[in-house]
Amino acid sequence: MDILFLLIPLSVSLVFLILGGLWWAIYRGQFEDIEAEGERILRND
Repeated sequence: MDILFLLIPLSVSLVFLILGGLWWAIYRGQFEDIEAEGERILRND
């Protein structure tokens, strides 16, 4: 039972960290043009 006092705040902070990273990636435009990156790999420059 005592381990729950450690695991619950740890999991909540991990969720906030993941959500913050996702927000940052969306804010910085990482998901703007997904198809172009897939085509860029296939092009032979």
